[in-house]
Amino acid sequence: MEQLTVDKAVLSSDEQSVTGAAHPNSNPSSSYSFSRLPMADGKSDASLKDRLFNLAPPAFVAAVVLFWAYAPKSWVDSGWSIILASSLTTLIVLGLELVHERHSGWRMNKREFATDLFYVVLSSTVISWVTTTLAEDPLLAFKTSLGITTQWAMQLPFLVQVALVIFVIEFGQYWMHRLMHNSTPFWLTHAPHHHITQLNAAKGAVGNPIELFLISLSVVALFDLPLSAKFCAFNVLGVVSTFAHANVRADPPKFYSFFFTTIRHHSLHHSTDYESTRCNYANSLIVIDRVLGTYREGEAAIVGQDECRRLSILEQFMFPFQPLISRIRQMRSASAIH
Repeated sequence: MEQLTVDKAVLSSDEQSVTGAAHPNSNPSSSYSFSRLPMADGKSDASLKDRLFNLAPPAFVAAVVLFWAYAPKSWVDSGWSIILASSLTTLIVLGLELVHERHSGWRMNKREFATDLFYVVLSSTVISWVTTTLAEDPLLAFKTSLGITTQWAMQLPFLVQVALVIFVIEFGQYWMHRLMHNSTPFWLTHAPHHHITQLNAAKGAVGNPIELFLISLSVVALFDLPLSAKFCAFNVLGVVSTFAHANVRADPPKFYSFFFTTIRHHSLHHSTDYESTRCNYANSLIVIDRVLGTYREGEAAIVGQDECRRLSILEQFMFPFQPLISRIRQMRSASAIH
């Protein structure tokens, strides 16, 4: 196995002895994979705390499914229920970052918290309204005008309904995300998300507003499904995505990580080398990458683009227009010379 040294400045003290194999296309200073060494008695050196945290993501998913399966109808019918459930998820995982962080270099500070909070509010208000007004409502009206109905979906078991919503959303997001990494105009909208220099529970909401709108598009409105199943699916996706961006030392069991995206999968996608980011596109359902051949094993301790230069909120908003702005400036400069 090829050995490499991980940048110790970003690792907590108990991580500094970890070695692993670098991904073929990765920046060797940013990627590694865990290699747990057995103790003399043959047991893993992972502590009880590690084991409990490794079970946290699947436990959260199970808790969310149980909640929405048995939640009172009055709660489910309230639009605030999913907002409160999603907010509570983020807050709990942020708390877990304080208890068992993955990398000290990703430790939350006031600036990062303020930025993340801004984007969480933006996503749940403006982006949500724009998506509903410009995409979901017109799609629903189109479906109604054609008399399209999927009453068969209403007869499916609750877990199957939830799985259907999760797959429909994730499959669309996978292809949109993959397009963003393979088409310059779309990459310009997505690049700000890759300029984040640390991963935290709310980082999934950080990005250019155009990208946030595009990645939120789905065809779930075409399916007749109970609100409880939709909210459950949204909440499950939120839990998985939150843990996949969180600075929490949690490496879930294989039965979870085979299907769902983890911080290991997603940190590699956020590594400093652009070529290494062209894998693990699924936001929450990593099994799609496995099936379609875009899955790669590995992990990144250092994340970001352009020599890890962090963008301000204004720079993130203006990033897609930088080529146009530069061209206008060049034309003005040329006109001034002549």
